[in-house]
Amino acid sequence: MAQGTVIHVAPEQPTYAVCVLGTETQLDVCGSAPPGCTFFSINASPGVVVDVAHSPPAKKNPTGSSKWPLDPGLEVSLRMTAASSSMGDRKVQISYYGPQTNPVHALLYLTGVEITLSADVTRTGKVKPTKAGKNQSTWTWGPRGQGAILLVNCDRDNPHTSAMDCTDDQVLDGADVQDMSLVTLSTRTPPDFFSKHQLVLHVAKSEMDKVRVFQASHRRGSTDIGLATNQVLASAKASPPPGGKQPSGYQAILGPQQPSHLLELPGGQHSTDFYVEGLTFPDANFPGLIFLTISLFCTDNPELPKTLVFQDSVAFRVAPWIMTPNTQPPKEVYVCRIFDNEDFVKSLTTLTKKARCKLTVYPLEESMEDQWMQDEIEIGYTQAPHKALPVVFDSPRNRGLKEFPIKCLLGPDFGYVTRGPQTGGVTDLDSFGNLEVSPPVTVGKKKYPLGRILIGHSSYPSAKSQEMHQALQDFLAAQQVQAPVKLYSDWLYVGHVDEFLSFVPAHKGFRLLLASPRSCYKLFQEQLKEGHGEALLFEGIKYKRQQKIKDILSNKKLREHNSYVESCIDWNREVLKRELGLRERDIVDIPQLFKLRTDFTGTPKAEALFPNMVNMLVLGKYLGIPKPFGPIINGRCCLEEKVRSLLEPLGLHCVFIDDFTPYHLQHGEVHCGTNVRRQPFSFKWWHMVP
Repeated sequence: MAQGTVIHVAPEQPTYAVCVLGTETQLDVCGSAPPGCTFFSINASPGVVVDVAHSPPAKKNPTGSSKWPLDPGLEVSLRMTAASSSMGDRKVQISYYGPQTNPVHALLYLTGVEITLSADVTRTGKVKPTKAGKNQSTWTWGPRGQGAILLVNCDRDNPHTSAMDCTDDQVLDGADVQDMSLVTLSTRTPPDFFSKHQLVLHVAKSEMDKVRVFQASHRRGSTDIGLATNQVLASAKASPPPGGKQPSGYQAILGPQQPSHLLELPGGQHSTDFYVEGLTFPDANFPGLIFLTISLFCTDNPELPKTLVFQDSVAFRVAPWIMTPNTQPPKEVYVCRIFDNEDFVKSLTTLTKKARCKLTVYPLEESMEDQWMQDEIEIGYTQAPHKALPVVFDSPRNRGLKEFPIKCLLGPDFGYVTRGPQTGGVTDLDSFGNLEVSPPVTVGKKKYPLGRILIGHSSYPSAKSQEMHQALQDFLAAQQVQAPVKLYSDWLYVGHVDEFLSFVPAHKGFRLLLASPRSCYKLFQEQLKEGHGEALLFEGIKYKRQQKIKDILSNKKLREHNSYVESCIDWNREVLKRELGLRERDIVDIPQLFKLRTDFTGTPKAEALFPNMVNMLVLGKYLGIPKPFGPIINGRCCLEEKVRSLLEPLGLHCVFIDDFTPYHLQHGEVHCGTNVRRQPFSFKWWHMVP
């Protein structure tokens, strides 16, 4: 809320003060009263409104020439309705009365000025003139919420650098400006006002490394304030001069090591544009709120420190990084070329054509034989009312694909963010196959319109257990809009949640798919009863021992392994039902068997016995499912047929892809080897209440 100062008057000598339009200034009448006076009256020039109130009660009455008793509960305030054309051109006279004295008069000369910061606090994508005195210092969630929004300027508009735009204090061109939020300062003062007053724009020192503000060199008349942001930005386009130096049209005035800036403004009526960029996403030590403040100081006595006269702030929230679930329409699929996945890429090409989305293949010489695209990155987005852009979240695993997100994704209107240790201290649980997000859900009365993030961790801490790095967990939680849920995944050999769950769209809403040994044993038992006990798992696969249905069912050790796995999945099943508000009818059990093998710590962990069908690629209604090479019954794979019977009634098309050699044998599947950029939610994140 804009705040003015308190005015103290002195009898028999004039007092001079400044009032900013839209503020209510307190007038100290009692403290200035001469001894023996018991009443007072006030007369004011046109354009000055004076209110007198006693507390209690707090009722206010406009004053005329009536006398008012002086008492300790007296409150007198004044406000101005128009800016002054010259210094001290409005007058207030306070007259004091006593039983034994003649009236004593105190004169107050007022100067009215207009000082307003205008930002997109109504979240329409346009900056409209702000009404003087409007409270812009609070930020609220919800469809009726108020408060401006900042994008982290994390894309790269300059093709001659590998760094994000927010890492320097330059404005490349109009495209760079469009990633920022417009703020307009409007002033209306007497011509000589700034000879004895100063305006300072500032942020808190604790926030100066989170934001940068550029000042545009041009000033506009106040009639232009209501221009749409894109109209203003279009007029600001410019090409960078030789050498890549900052165009003269923009000057960085606030940011790291620069918490304040003295504005050099002329008197009269003027509008000055500022462009504000976020420098970092919300995190454990940064809740995402930034306050841009304008302060007016009086400097009429050079021998004294300057005096604060007025202050107003605009609250901004830095837009969060948001994940997109499988139920969002696909825009682009990414896969790595490696020495033995040519057929896999061909199958993926066919699938993406059916789904009508783009396929990008990262070349063999760049991938360094690291095919695990899902583990390296997660592609989400960030959004302000005037713009949205995809943002790749780069995991700290940093293997062969370390350079992929920066070299191939970061660019104009494609942002980048990373967290966690960049050298050492990284576990398998820090890879992003261990990072998923649900579709929108309602849990009781609590709505999660952007879904909830799912991460895997250990069931209990021990010397051998693994956890997702705390820096990653803190970052995900700090975004607020997709409250994370922890699942138990450390029982898996790789340890990722995408090894036992997935989400698919359905006619009404979505379904959660869970890997299910119980379902697989039931299917094989049915086939045994129908006389198909001799049918082989892995038929046609070279260098893989084939197994008969009857042998799988009679394998006691394998039964014990899968009983353990089922208990782990059932634990997660209950967590997911509770935290996502799901019922059994929302869950589809996908037949799958696992086996235990000892990991590097000497602990038995589970891995898929045959290609893990739940680890699928979801592209709208088309599903790229790992081909399980299950027993052939009547010319068809019984595992594939079972999955078709479960998913096709939901309106989905099952496409089984052979990933056996390049992926399954390396402890991964189709989902692990691909990644997807998806369409952002139509729901605006600021409309929710975390």
